[in-house]
Amino acid sequence: MVDAVATSTEAPRSATLVAVASVIVSMACAAVGNGLMFAYIPVRLGLSGFDPTWAGLILTGLSAGGIAGCLLTGLLVRRVGHARAFMIFSALIVLSNASIGAGVYPVFWIAARALYGFAICGMFIVGQSWLNDAVANNVRGRVMAIFYVSYIVGLGVGSWLMGLLDISGASIPLIGIAFTALSILPVGLTRLPPPPPPERASVAFARAWAISPVGVAGMLAVGGLSMMIAGFAPIHATASGFSQSQVATLMFAMPLGTLIFQLPFGWVSDRIDRRYVLVAASLLVVVAGIAAGIFDGSALPLMIVIYMVWSGASESIYSLSSAHANDRATKDDLVALSSTMLFAWSVSGFIVPALGTALTAVFGTAAFMAIAIVIGAAFSVFVVVRIARNPAVPADETGSFAPMTAQVPLPVELGFDTEDTVAPDTEAPNRPMS
Repeated sequence: MVDAVATSTEAPRSATLVAVASVIVSMACAAVGNGLMFAYIPVRLGLSGFDPTWAGLILTGLSAGGIAGCLLTGLLVRRVGHARAFMIFSALIVLSNASIGAGVYPVFWIAARALYGFAICGMFIVGQSWLNDAVANNVRGRVMAIFYVSYIVGLGVGSWLMGLLDISGASIPLIGIAFTALSILPVGLTRLPPPPPPERASVAFARAWAISPVGVAGMLAVGGLSMMIAGFAPIHATASGFSQSQVATLMFAMPLGTLIFQLPFGWVSDRIDRRYVLVAASLLVVVAGIAAGIFDGSALPLMIVIYMVWSGASESIYSLSSAHANDRATKDDLVALSSTMLFAWSVSGFIVPALGTALTAVFGTAAFMAIAIVIGAAFSVFVVVRIARNPAVPADETGSFAPMTAQVPLPVELGFDTEDTVAPDTEAPNRPMS
């Protein structure tokens, strides 16, 4: 009798575990295709003799699509639900990759990558809100950490694959399509029930700033930083004469830097005021950016180390800023806060690449280094001023840290009622987004 009861209670738990894993596996498959295409586009343009400015314009188009995804995903999910929305976004990524594979037409590629930006932003918002609704509070942080780490690893694997494939034809876009198609299967077969229709989440910039100026400023900083470093690194490497395999190796190493640096930064930030760690991360961005300029064109192993540090430090600002903001928010504030920070991240991710593209046309592809250095320095000064004005928060009043990546949007709670949205998974008063 006891065995029968145990079996009946364990079966649903195992089924839920498999169902949650299906969403994570889907996003990991999509990440491989996305990393492949992210590395492929600047290399293919360079091989075809196009000016690096085109790659910058394509990156700006991607960011513009991301803004649209942030604003419109909620409307789509309310209309068709999470599962159908996920499949719609997957289909749009397939369409984007197919357009890239049709031939090297830079103007056409801008539109194709804008479509991709819209779709990947929407796919992540759907995936994150679905997982947040499905898992219990006491394991939510761990599940979301696995979710992000899986995606980061997938991006690196995709970049690494680019170095092994023939870049002259359409094989890479076709493989990107294949991985995106694979990402549909786990979600299509999942038994995980979709969340209820989402509430409308509004952007409340003044309220978010009042809750956490450092958190909002961090999103404004890291949206641009991420696009400058992760987006322009392959553009600059290609323009500098790095081979296809060298660019692929560099792009593979940068996500590893994200994992290496976020874990110790997160561990420290759970024990002291996160703002001190944010200052350290932003200063490391400045130092690594200066090193990237000084040693530009050096041997590949040295450049890989510099870019791993640079990428890891900048990506850490993303997760630290998110955690810091949520440490200070009440339960009723978190939906509007996450929406506002997502909007800030998106706008910065559009404006800064546009500026980088304009400066590239005048000063060359190395201009992105100066922009990243200025952003890192300005943010570190801002945080130091905030520390001077406000006392440190005791370590026991902060939530727990989870690794995140600025290559994907913050979680927006599309599928929760107000009282279920942010129940903490620790005993801290507020749980950081995870």
